[in-house]
Amino acid sequence: MSRTPEAYLLLILRGMAMGAVDVVPGMSGGTIALITGIYKELIFSIRSINLDLLNTLRREGVAAAWRQMNGNFLLAVVAGILISIFSLAKAVSWLLVNHPMMVWSFFFGLIIGSAIYVILRMERYNLRGLVFFLLGGFIAYYLTIATPATTPEQLWFIFLAGSIAFCALILPGLSGAFILIFLGKYEFMLNALVELNLKVIVVFTVGGIAGVLAFSNVIGWLFKKHPNATLALLAGFMAGSLNKLWPWKKILETRINSVGEEVPLLEQSISPGMYAEIYGHDPQVLPVIISGLAGLILILGFTLLSRRQK
Repeated sequence: MSRTPEAYLLLILRGMAMGAVDVVPGMSGGTIALITGIYKELIFSIRSINLDLLNTLRREGVAAAWRQMNGNFLLAVVAGILISIFSLAKAVSWLLVNHPMMVWSFFFGLIIGSAIYVILRMERYNLRGLVFFLLGGFIAYYLTIATPATTPEQLWFIFLAGSIAFCALILPGLSGAFILIFLGKYEFMLNALVELNLKVIVVFTVGGIAGVLAFSNVIGWLFKKHPNATLALLAGFMAGSLNKLWPWKKILETRINSVGEEVPLLEQSISPGMYAEIYGHDPQVLPVIISGLAGLILILGFTLLSRRQK
């Protein structure tokens, strides 16, 4: 597909948006790809990286293989993702420590808008769709209240964690960072990015690439054969994950992280009033609401951009 330089710049920006949200638990880069109108092209471009591509490379050369895999598109999107992840890791870490309620509220608004967007894309509303929506919601909600696993830090498990977490890049509604928390590797990988631990980063990335290549075929098949049920399931994932993003939390259990700091392990969503009563802090209701609305407005902007591209 031929694109102008301006179009490739937009692809890089969309990739940056995908990378930015994948750093935060509860958000999915796949959601951003869906609402910005590049989701199907992303799926089919990834699916084209297979044995047939190797045959094309052997018979017709690099240029033909690059065109077959839509290489310019993938390069622009992946470049945006990497730029965002490496440039925003420290910023997101700082924001989560110093302004957690603002961050959670912003992404709470993003997820609400994304779930509504996905529901509106459904062709039919029936009992089957409701069942899949509730199933997705139950699974995601369970992940938000489950105790994070204690897992090894050996490279084989880092490879496995990457292969699972990277699937969020092509699965709207499921956050890679969220999966890393469940696997007990979110903070470990965030520290690896901040400290530029190249060995861990490379193993994690290779695992992620392997996972994405394998899972893209599954997602492509589901959207082709059962698009309505798949969208309902993904909307349920988004709705269920909202519990994780609720700004006001009561800490139930803590743990000591890798640098000796006490951090939350289990949390419970509570009302702003209860938060003020327990911790004696201003719940910042108005700023939190504004942050949430900003997230909704951002989703609206992506939606309008997607329609304009169409």
